[in-house]
Amino acid sequence: MSLAKIKIENVVASTSLGEELDLQAIARVLGGAEYEPEQFPGLIYRLKEPKTAILLFRSGKVVCTGAKSLENVKTAIDLVAKQIGAAGIPVHKNPEIVVQNIVATSDLGAQIDLNAIAISLGAGKVEYEPEQFPGLVYRIDEPKVVVLLFGSGKLVCTGARKPQDVEQAVERITGELKAAGLLR
Repeated sequence: MSLAKIKIENVVASTSLGEELDLQAIARVLGGAEYEPEQFPGLIYRLKEPKTAILLFRSGKVVCTGAKSLENVKTAIDLVAKQIGAAGIPVHKNPEIVVQNIVATSDLGAQIDLNAIAISLGAGKVEYEPEQFPGLVYRIDEPKVVVLLFGSGKLVCTGARKPQDVEQAVERITGELKAAGLLR
């Protein structure tokens, strides 16, 4: 079975760089960082390479968003930790990074009939209200992800914790649609 090409669009991951971070001091160290506590409690630092946004919070919690791969997440967090550490602000070495969400896209390679799919797959795991949203929302329990299917055959998968979750979800949907005669 040929597997549809899966493209990771966004990896959101978190870690901790310390018990407490002095965001005012870090804002001075990281050129171009945005820190306006009245508007948002975290410091926002955008990296060009890899293209990501790092959010730092006083609690020491760090969120990386916008990465296209797990490697990019690690690189981005390491870069920021090194810059902060180099300025004499203590940070954890080799922090444990936890993936919170992976958003990926794929293409089933053919147009699909969302009405027929909604009827065939049943109301339990499928929501399809074309007046409100053009995609069919398909919730999968194993792996626990949500897939948005569009009539063009394109799909968006969200909620995955690892790239294999996306592959599994796409394989599963492809299999179910083929079995129901809704995808050649």
